[in-house]
Amino acid sequence: MYFKELESIKKSNRFRTRDLFDENLIDLASNDYLGLSTNKNLFQKAYENILNQNFHSPRASMLVNGYNQIHKNFEDKLCEVNKFEAGITVGSGFLANISMIEALVRKNDTLFIDEEYHASGILATKLLKPEQVIIFKHNDYEDLEKKILENKRVGRKIIAIEGVYSMGGDIAPIEIFKIADTYKSILIVDEAHSSGVIGKNLLGIFDYYEIKPNKYHIKMGTLGKAYGSYGAYILASKEIIEFLTNRAKPIIYSTAPSLFDTALALESLNYIIDNKKDLKEQIEKNLNIIYEILGIKSQSLIIPIDVGDNKKVKEIQEILKQKGFLVGAIRQPTVKSAIIRLIAKIDIDTNNLISVCNLLKDLNANK
Repeated sequence: MYFKELESIKKSNRFRTRDLFDENLIDLASNDYLGLSTNKNLFQKAYENILNQNFHSPRASMLVNGYNQIHKNFEDKLCEVNKFEAGITVGSGFLANISMIEALVRKNDTLFIDEEYHASGILATKLLKPEQVIIFKHNDYEDLEKKILENKRVGRKIIAIEGVYSMGGDIAPIEIFKIADTYKSILIVDEAHSSGVIGKNLLGIFDYYEIKPNKYHIKMGTLGKAYGSYGAYILASKEIIEFLTNRAKPIIYSTAPSLFDTALALESLNYIIDNKKDLKEQIEKNLNIIYEILGIKSQSLIIPIDVGDNKKVKEIQEILKQKGFLVGAIRQPTVKSAIIRLIAKIDIDTNNLISVCNLLKDLNANK
């Protein structure tokens, strides 16, 4: 029934498959930035925590009886270290973005969203009326302010950005935070790729810019990246969290998040807080290697290498696999132009990181 569409995808070298990669490959493709997915000590602690519970699954939605002390402990710790008033755990980052955008943008409100915001947020905008959504140029705070000033709608202004963008690895400029303050706009910040990676305490972009959260700020983070688990959370004012609890359909109508995954994320959060000095030193070391060899100055562990050809990017990925390295080969529609996405994970041996960077330098020079 979909043969022609599939053939078109294949001809454009955009065909995707689910592959079981050789576990002996050195992983430079995943979002496991701190290597916590292999930390058996954290796993054991979470496992013992769950064993002490009367049940090991949430069993129901948050608003029936799926809310557990494990969820609350994690939310309380997140609020404490991030200086937010309230929080809620959510099943995934995808569901969190659907929750926030679909619920918070009311009839007369306007959402200003970065053109490179995650696909889940862009999908959520389709649940709104066209006049409620304005897309601004990526990280262009001047374009954002211009569009805010041109907007004649009378409701709330809501801005949606990411802390670190998942494909480019670039950081949102502080000017967007200032614009949100100036125009009393609600600011949604997707910290999926920044939490655990940037900031004085590795807490993300609020921490990075030393911004004290206020009632207009919303921070969303995921657990499946630096935290080595699965799920997500939303932090905001008590009023906004209560509103989402009562209006956000993915929160109301989904089974509560996994107890084990939440317990594991709490262990990871505590680990990051306790070991931030060593973790930050390793992050800086890896980024220096990237800069010295590839000439890419990055503040995040996402290193995009422009290739620009769908066929070539897959060929480079395959060559690196033969050398024992796994990197991401990212094509449209995820990116406008094909890239190799290298993740400078801090659990990678230094010599291996140097080797893969040198290989990429040579391969891309000959593209």
